Amino acid sequence: MKVLVAVKRVADPDNLSKIKLTAAGRIDTAGLEAKASPYDEYALETALRLTENGANTKQRLGEVIAVTFGPKEAEQMLRGMLGTGADRAIRVDATDDALDGNLVARGLKALVDREKPDLVLLGYQQTENESNEVGQMLAEYLGWPQATFAGAIRSEDDKALVVGREIEGATAHVRVTLPAVVTVLDKIVHPKSVQSKHTAPSHAYPEGVRFAALMAIMAAKKKPLDQVALAEIATDVSLRTLYGPAELAPRRAAGVKVKDAKELVNKLQTEAKVI
Repeated sequence: MKVLVAVKRVADPDNLSKIKLTAAGRIDTAGLEAKASPYDEYALETALRLTENGANTKQRLGEVIAVTFGPKEAEQMLRGMLGTGADRAIRVDATDDALDGNLVARGLKALVDREKPDLVLLGYQQTENESNEVGQMLAEYLGWPQATFAGAIRSEDDKALVVGREIEGATAHVRVTLPAVVTVLDKIVHPKSVQSKHTAPSHAYPEGVRFAALMAIMAAKKKPLDQVALAEIATDVSLRTLYGPAELAPRRAAGVKVKDAKELVNKLQTEAKVI
């Protein structure tokens, strides 16, 4: 199986409380570490599990390609993913302000046409503004079947996937023939959430994603990492979505204590005017 994994580089989501706004209403992420969106890391882990025997994770039994749209600095993230087990990486040279979900989907479609993977994996959303659109638009542009919100995947001889889609209060199991587009949730990295054709059904992975040791990252420098110009894969680079300035929510007034229910009701009626 050949799997293409789309990854977005974002400001560290564990420190979003440090984000500030500029005078122009733009988000200032200075001082925050840039890293892969967590759900995209789950997508990479899924791809690795689908292309290996879990008892011997050092032998890749398929091909995994990590792709990102971003500046030169994003190559450090891709090198880490190569160290984790991806075979190749592609960076489409672009800046965030020159991209939107639709343009990324169109660019990915062009890369899929070139690479001809059996499967495209993405996180179900990216953590910066929690948008959830690229996977669905990509499937539409390709004319491929898709499964979203995947919490479990079982390969049927690498010709089809049975995907456990997390829905309200339940799991819906859908079967998609390959090639296909799948977006994944955090449940996908539970010990038995991914079953490849190469791994015994009884095998259980460690919880979560794997991390590359320093030696593996150093060795990954020998793996291919290609750069592609955005204009090379997208003849139309116009944006369909434009973002206006942002502003912080107004600071809430301090609360007050009341001595009894009667005073509370009175304040709700006369001051808050909600009853």
